[in-house]
Amino acid sequence: MQENTGAGYPGDDGVTDYFALAGVPDAFQRLWTPHRMAYIKGGQHQFKNENDCPFCVGPARTDEEALIVYRGRTCYVVLNLFPYNPGHLLVCPYRHIPDYTDLTVEETAEFAELTQTAMRVLRKVSNPGGFNLGMNQGLVGGAGISAHLHQHIVPRWGGDGNFFPIIAQTKAITQTLDEVRQQVADAWPGESDAE
Repeated sequence: MQENTGAGYPGDDGVTDYFALAGVPDAFQRLWTPHRMAYIKGGQHQFKNENDCPFCVGPARTDEEALIVYRGRTCYVVLNLFPYNPGHLLVCPYRHIPDYTDLTVEETAEFAELTQTAMRVLRKVSNPGGFNLGMNQGLVGGAGISAHLHQHIVPRWGGDGNFFPIIAQTKAITQTLDEVRQQVADAWPGESDAE
């Protein structure tokens, strides 16, 4: 065995990148997602009440800051900060309620209407082959933020699922969040379009 003199091991030059990090060169491009660590480490317990709930504080920010694509009367549509696919939207009531059964009749109608509109807009801007729609109810139901009801609208394309999310816990997203938010917001029908 050769002694390490601090200058590196024999052959390191062939397997060290320009950042001087040792490794074996391969054909894989690295996708770094350090922004997700705050969410992963914080977990469910980081949101205790309406004052720190991202779905409650988001509407007080600008649309660009909060990634909001549309504001309705009782509900709004926001781009998911941690999307499964580009264009992953959430429909949220303004009220801080945890369960679908807590929606009023008016909120339920707008919640459904915004879901349908979101699907139409996503078909227009990105032509997905299908969608996953869903609400995870409660902590044991898998809700990332169980204290505030939200519905996921995930556009899907043939071949968009691969080994990356399963093996590497990484998802390749092809556009920045602000680009996607702008495209969806621009395509969202206005009041004059509904007439």
